[in-house]
Amino acid sequence: MGKHRSKLQIVADILFAVRNNAKKTQIMRQANLSYKLLGQYLSFVIEAGFVRFKDANSYTLTPRGHEFLKGYEEYSRRYTQLEEQFDDINNQRIALEKMCLNMNKVGDYFKKYVLGNKWSNKNNFIKNLNKNEPSPRPHRRPTPQ
Repeated sequence: MGKHRSKLQIVADILFAVRNNAKKTQIMRQANLSYKLLGQYLSFVIEAGFVRFKDANSYTLTPRGHEFLKGYEEYSRRYTQLEEQFDDINNQRIALEKMCLNMNKVGDYFKKYVLGNKWSNKNNFIKNLNKNEPSPRPHRRPTPQ
């Protein structure tokens, strides 16, 4: 995951903390939020109907909050699976790119050490190939009789 949490993750962290009834300080610690951010997000989750006051000092989840957490857990599980699949696909791409780089290295090696400098370009290569092939028998003209 990235360096910063998404707003969705922060809401889920607050709801996880409130699951079994919690006071502000407990929510703040479990959700890892400053007091200022906790105030903003608590207002939001109360207005969204996810959390309600249980008594003067504690908060509790509503049925809608439980439904959100269940949906978030499913979302998080599937997201993690897709992230792992993406990492596997990306690793395959990197392996294929390395194979291409290795092919370039093989080609350079072939030109430099197998063909040598005189055959390093295409035209010289073809000329030298033709020199090494046996030439066809010269056509003989019939001698006049």
